[in-house]
Amino acid sequence: MPYVGAVGTRTRVGFLGAGFIARFHAGMLDASGEAFDRGPAFDPDAARSSSVAADFGYRVADSEEAVLDEVDAVYVTTWTSEHQRLVAAAAARGIHVFCEKPLAFDAAGAVAMAEAVEAAGVVAQSGLVLRRSPAFGLVGRLLADPAAGRPMAVVFRDDQFIPVRGMYGSDWRADQGRAGAGTLLEHSIHDLDLLRWLLGPVRSVACRTAEFHGISGIEDVAVATLGFETDATATLTSVWHDVDERPSLRFVEVFCERAYVAVEGDWFGPVRYRFAGDGEETVLEGEALIAEARRRGARLGNPDGSFLRAVRDGGPAWPSLRDAVAAHELVDACYASATRGGTPSQPDGPPPKSGAATRRYAS
Repeated sequence: MPYVGAVGTRTRVGFLGAGFIARFHAGMLDASGEAFDRGPAFDPDAARSSSVAADFGYRVADSEEAVLDEVDAVYVTTWTSEHQRLVAAAAARGIHVFCEKPLAFDAAGAVAMAEAVEAAGVVAQSGLVLRRSPAFGLVGRLLADPAAGRPMAVVFRDDQFIPVRGMYGSDWRADQGRAGAGTLLEHSIHDLDLLRWLLGPVRSVACRTAEFHGISGIEDVAVATLGFETDATATLTSVWHDVDERPSLRFVEVFCERAYVAVEGDWFGPVRYRFAGDGEETVLEGEALIAEARRRGARLGNPDGSFLRAVRDGGPAWPSLRDAVAAHELVDACYASATRGGTPSQPDGPPPKSGAATRRYAS
């Protein structure tokens, strides 16, 4: 279905959910330089709504319906179990939507959400924001350089202190009924998305998980091995620990036939790389990293500004909800493997039946 008409140069934006990630997007919207109007924000925790309103200029709403009644575009930044219901409600009203990751508990829910926004013709963007990272954008272009040869192996580590406390304050992540699962779904879906985006379709997945914190259904360790159709192999280690001095941190090494690339900071670097025959290793970060990524043709930019432009112009957003489905299929394959004690699983099988959603949220 064609997209519904663009809303003009100023989009009225609202929020459903007013926690940590909502604050992140509110700040990114302000930094985007795009013209928009601040509409209402709702969260069942009134203190969260009031905080977003005071700090970013939104108005406190008393219900979800009050938000949807007044906006052109809405951010769904709730706990995961609410995403599918709220995206469907927005799409039914012709409201453009930015939905945080993960979209749903599983690929079946993600497919249903993608189908809902496509049928309604609304612009919809997923929260897989690391695709616009200058660091990973540069990595993608380096791997595409014929001088690098074929990617052979990737070592990917992602760790953070368990986000039920501290600056994240997402106590709902200890509730399987609202979160769905733990570090792999709630956090490292970013990483699985990046690996597939950078290296292509996945042939097989083997995964093991553990629950060191003893929270039922919420794994805090996931170690996955991914085999790609190109014969490249990647290992992903995702950990939620209790070292509160370590917020979300990623370290990635990519070995190609004739190149080595390492990412030490997942947005602004540093990124280190060396091609066979180079005299010295290149190390880039900050503005120099951004400039080189752009020179090589990486698709960068503020993801929230990109969403506003897509809404304004009536064009597709990227990454879309449909783009996020492939990442959910990988997550499903990882959990299927872990359930069988690490036996390899194929990510291209039919998705399982979507889990039931619960009501009321915060993020």
